[in-house]
Amino acid sequence: MFERVTGERSRRARRARDSAAVGVRRWLPDLTAREALGWWLVTRIGIFLIALSAPLLFNRGDSYPDVWRAWWQWDVWHFKAIAEFGYNNGEPSGAPLAAFFPGLPVLMHVASWLGIGYVGGGVLVSAIASAFAGISLARLAQYEFPELRNIGPTASLMWFIAPVGVFLAAAYTEALFCAFAFPAWLAARQGRWARAAILVACAATVRVSGIFLAFALVVEFVTSKKRDWLSLPWLALPAVPVLGFMAYLKQIHGSWFAWQDAQEKGWAREFTWPWTSLVHTFEAASKGHFPADRADWTWMFRAELVALIVGLLLLAWLFWRRSWGEAAWVGATIAAFVTSYWIYSLTRATLLWWPLWIGLAVLAHRKPWLGRLYLALAVPLAVIWACAFFTGRWAG
Repeated sequence: MFERVTGERSRRARRARDSAAVGVRRWLPDLTAREALGWWLVTRIGIFLIALSAPLLFNRGDSYPDVWRAWWQWDVWHFKAIAEFGYNNGEPSGAPLAAFFPGLPVLMHVASWLGIGYVGGGVLVSAIASAFAGISLARLAQYEFPELRNIGPTASLMWFIAPVGVFLAAAYTEALFCAFAFPAWLAARQGRWARAAILVACAATVRVSGIFLAFALVVEFVTSKKRDWLSLPWLALPAVPVLGFMAYLKQIHGSWFAWQDAQEKGWAREFTWPWTSLVHTFEAASKGHFPADRADWTWMFRAELVALIVGLLLLAWLFWRRSWGEAAWVGATIAAFVTSYWIYSLTRATLLWWPLWIGLAVLAHRKPWLGRLYLALAVPLAVIWACAFFTGRWAG
């Protein structure tokens, strides 16, 4: 009798310990997440090292450079202005701030309460967001290609060391957008449409690309074998933040299309036929089009043309795989860029194309020499891009 009672107590204790262990494991990162976080950490260390050293190595003035201001470049000033002054109070430069969605500036403002300033807050937001996005990308890759062992962390590595990977560390929108977009797509692929719609709605607060992502989500829903028609109303949710932002701009600027007006005024993003846009881009990429002090603009427009070719090849691969939702996402993004006055910032937009980084990881697993070739090209390009950004040259 005593042995029976003792044995029963022991079994209960073991079950309790096992249950507690399972509960703890649920809160701990799995192996895929841990490896992705490892790549995130080492690449962030590299980016911060470049941020500290590039202004010292490539200082173009006679005075000692302020290496801490290396992060204050280009659009970072606009995001800082919105975080500090809002949309209605203006900023010293007079830039049309309505061209930028509020998601990142709001978080920069909140993070500044830590006493690290608005730009420091933006860097912190991007650091945290890139970690979440890297983990989500790894899990999405593993879900899509379960037969390829360790494909997830490889996809994260490909993304972290992308030639334009500096924008995943700077106070730009790419990391934050991807932190919502990547898990949104994983949820969609799993048939969890409500979660996907909520995450896409969050992404739509960060940049206009959320509209294209919402369109891709609808295409994925219609073509998916896991569609649930009762979940269809959820797909309208991403329109809420977009319409809300438009209504806010209407109140302070008097136009529902103040965002588009600002894009045209500040960045020449008026509608242009694709063939005309290509002509303008080829002209900008040709030697002698810009003054000598703007030579860095020439190489960036050449990079834009390379990004366009990569995007078209990726789109062809997605059509071949019949990945209709992802094809809609990449195709809509390309269409938006090739219908502006000229193609620019498409290089940065490649960071949003999760099929590109997953595809590169697949190639690296199936053809290891291609993976090594990518590393040989991407790492030095990433260093060059980061140095250009941190020294104030146009980098995307």
